Amino acid sequence: MARGRPAASGSESVARAPGGRPPGARDASALPWLIASGLVVLAVLAPFGGLVFYALRGSGDLWPHLVGTILPQAIGTTALLLAGVGIAVSVMGVGLAWLVANYRFPGRRMLEWALLLPLAVPSYIVAYAYLDVLHPLGPVQSTLRMLLGISSPRGLWFPEIRSLGGAIFVLSFILYPYVYLPARALFLMQSPAMVEVARTLGRSRTAVFFKVALPLARPAVAIGASLALMEALNDIGASEFLGVRTLTVAIYTTWVTRSSIEGASQIALVMLALVMALVILERRGRRRQRYVARSARARTAVPTAIVGWRAPLATLVASLPIVIGFAVPASYLVYHAGLRVAEGGIPPALAGWVLNTVTAAAGATVVAIALGLLVAYTGRFARHAAAPVLVRLSGLGYAVPGTVLAAGMLMPFATLDNAIADAMRALTGARVGLVLSGLGVVLIAGYVIRFLGVATGGIEAGLAKISPSLDMAARSLGCRPARTVWRIHVPLIRPAIAAAALLVFVDCMKELALTLLLRPLGFETLATTVYAEAARGTYEDGSVAALMIVLVGLGPVILLARTSFRDGPAGARRRGASSTTAAAVTAGELPAV
Repeated sequence: MARGRPAASGSESVARAPGGRPPGARDASALPWLIASGLVVLAVLAPFGGLVFYALRGSGDLWPHLVGTILPQAIGTTALLLAGVGIAVSVMGVGLAWLVANYRFPGRRMLEWALLLPLAVPSYIVAYAYLDVLHPLGPVQSTLRMLLGISSPRGLWFPEIRSLGGAIFVLSFILYPYVYLPARALFLMQSPAMVEVARTLGRSRTAVFFKVALPLARPAVAIGASLALMEALNDIGASEFLGVRTLTVAIYTTWVTRSSIEGASQIALVMLALVMALVILERRGRRRQRYVARSARARTAVPTAIVGWRAPLATLVASLPIVIGFAVPASYLVYHAGLRVAEGGIPPALAGWVLNTVTAAAGATVVAIALGLLVAYTGRFARHAAAPVLVRLSGLGYAVPGTVLAAGMLMPFATLDNAIADAMRALTGARVGLVLSGLGVVLIAGYVIRFLGVATGGIEAGLAKISPSLDMAARSLGCRPARTVWRIHVPLIRPAIAAAALLVFVDCMKELALTLLLRPLGFETLATTVYAEAARGTYEDGSVAALMIVLVGLGPVILLARTSFRDGPAGARRRGASSTTAAAVTAGELPAV
């Protein structure tokens, strides 16, 4: 009797892809997608090669000068800044998340989403506002002197905002939502039975929090704190305004002020090593910590009502970060923008700033969404070991500060610009100069590389909700992958694409470091205008541009509030761990690194 394979059952035949191949088999039609995604990833990695090129090209005495004069202070200041911000955002984010997730007090329903509002205001705008608000002649110190009967501005001691402590204060009250949102999601997902068991064993509420709830929420806290530290490391405007010499500021001044791209590249490599160390620490912090969310049908925890004088105190505690991180700077901008418009009218150059900002951001958004769709669908469709690696590498640009990325982009794009100029001169005899840099193509490319992970992550999350059976059905009907994407997937994930596009657009609009370093000569955006006016000390003149950035920045915050707080605690449990990912992607994420 001949032996052979047993006949496949009906369920096994359904599991096979059209043509008799199992779903995991490699498909030749995936090769073009893999090649195209590989080229995208090569473009993302090109700036890192540029960094190494310029760093090695520096003269022999440059590195000892950096080590002896610049790097020790910059590294020490950066480390202290990150330590202060990391502790502050973790304490605030976890504390606020535990408060709104487990207790009921006046205004809780409004405050739980309003705590996201500081995300709408870029750090350089908050620093810009507080420099004037807390100035010796500003409203806060003037009011205090009036109440205390002090006439001289020097007669009142007040903490100096232009300091390392001031930078930690400003950045912490902007970045705490990175920890608050995923921690709140994890607290809502935790079973109330664990808390009840701990209470029956005689543990106090404080002990339950530190011994049970907080350890279970540690992965979310690690992710959120890492994202906040990445944002603090990327900051250039707030740090420079407040007189804090971080590595990011050192790269900018070495490049722009000292005209040394080689020195800036060497500092950037040191900063890149620090970024990688943060990523490794975040991964190690979540190692061997895998928790399974309870079922959506499980019993819902009932928030404990706070009574007596503690109820208004809880409301005050939850309101304070909103007031400091959003209400004060937003009110300042509204007031001074109104004064500026009333006294001098709308700035004549405002239309140009808006046009430049929208043009660059919209162009980058279109390209990023198209490339993100390509990479995300490759990760879904191509049954190849390289596919998930390409998806992860495509988001590497977001993990790198803008100054580092800008320094690395100069070499590959300068080479390409020179090649185009040489070719045009050989063909036509005309000298066209640096076409890509002059037309803003380099700036748009920088935006795309920086925020491609945002687009890929959002689209990938949308594709994950589509059943693979639709792909198999399309293939059985002879539909090619490109047609499947356009006719089936794009209509189904249109909301995810729109959300990702909104996030990329606003991130490009608010990005300061890349814009300052890669913009064409004379190209002013809303962000660079705010920076220039603050550097000159003319805060009122930049308030209109700053207010427009904040108003547009409210879009992603409203979107995040609608998706994260929809359906209350039950919705958070149904979405499960994806709430943490959504928080990361929306807030400025570490998408695929």
